[in-house]
Amino acid sequence: MAHRAGSADLPLHGGRVPAWLGERMTRLGTIITEAIVLHYGRDEFLRRLAHPFWFQSFGAVMGMDWHSSGITTSVLGALKRGLSPRAHELGIYVCGGRGAQSRKTPSELIAIAERTGFDGHHLASTSRLVAKVDSAAVQDGFDLYLHGFITTGDGNWVVVQQGMNGERRQARRYHWLSEGLKSFLDSPHAAIEGRDQGIIMNLADARARPSRDAQLELLEDIGPDGIIRELNKIHPSGKAEQIVAQRQMDLPHLVMPMRHEVQEVDVNMRRLHGNLAAAAERGPKDFQELLLVPGVGPRTVSALAMVAEVVHGAPSRFSDPARFSLAHGGKDRHPYPVPIKVYDETIRVMKSAVQKGRLGHQEELLALHRLDEQARRLERYVTGPDLKEIIAGEYNQTRRLGGRSIFGHEIDIEHESET
Repeated sequence: MAHRAGSADLPLHGGRVPAWLGERMTRLGTIITEAIVLHYGRDEFLRRLAHPFWFQSFGAVMGMDWHSSGITTSVLGALKRGLSPRAHELGIYVCGGRGAQSRKTPSELIAIAERTGFDGHHLASTSRLVAKVDSAAVQDGFDLYLHGFITTGDGNWVVVQQGMNGERRQARRYHWLSEGLKSFLDSPHAAIEGRDQGIIMNLADARARPSRDAQLELLEDIGPDGIIRELNKIHPSGKAEQIVAQRQMDLPHLVMPMRHEVQEVDVNMRRLHGNLAAAAERGPKDFQELLLVPGVGPRTVSALAMVAEVVHGAPSRFSDPARFSLAHGGKDRHPYPVPIKVYDETIRVMKSAVQKGRLGHQEELLALHRLDEQARRLERYVTGPDLKEIIAGEYNQTRRLGGRSIFGHEIDIEHESET
């Protein structure tokens, strides 16, 4: 059935994505999307977006802060910018966004429907209903401020929306998937990503049907004023017995820490060592002979190994989204500054592979797939340095690799510190 596929609790971060990173996120996010569609189809791409752990890993591999609420806004923004010009070709349409943009989602869907022929009014109604469920039927202390609606030409869709709790400085992301839709009110969520914050009211759970029915009957029998009178009879302590005990569904649930630094507890080191070993042992040979991209060395291939995993990995592979920040760093210098030269090489190799793949020449795409398979084989037995050593090594070469963050170019930062 259609369901909320998962959820995530994330620390609230302010600020904007700098243009130099936003432009690269748009290009890489678009290329990764195309690769997934080429290999697995559009519906599989929707399934990926509906999984909170994959979504977080997707944002992390693009250089966004690995744990922050900003991943949701920046990923949806990058996809909207990158996929919209090619929406008719790919059959994928990205609508909505943050604040005022979220409220334009229904009109965007209707406008797209006029050009494509799918039922825009039905999807517009769906958009409103999904937003209402997470803002009214599920009252968990988070106020919605972002709503992203991604649909295909076949009318299948995924919704990624986010609410904030300003007092707790946290955000909660909700993922919905249309696949097999039966009801919006009988356990529709595929997942809710968030920290346990006590008892919440979820009237969209299937087990809440008796409660929903009782509310309608009560409203019909005694009216709003009668309901108020009955409420006033409840003991002031608020400890009245609950007629229907409710609890959250067991959904994929991602909780990210408040701290900025990436620690070893956040990373599956066995998998990370597999990524690095595949790049060091086979990457340069395979990528020069099969991808015909001279000069691409182990550092770029290690990033490509993680990108390839985002394209090909099963859901169980994304239990540690922080690992994917080791591909291209983070804009806030955690785990290290974004290595611009590596990032641009990654885009160049991926773009070449996807463009040739669209023309039927699969050699480069298959080489990426083999790189991912090699990493999985090696992770069974390889060992390597601990995370602190890996991050220190990245910092040692950050100037050579064009390291950059919201604080500026690393070469300028280091020069200032020296003077």
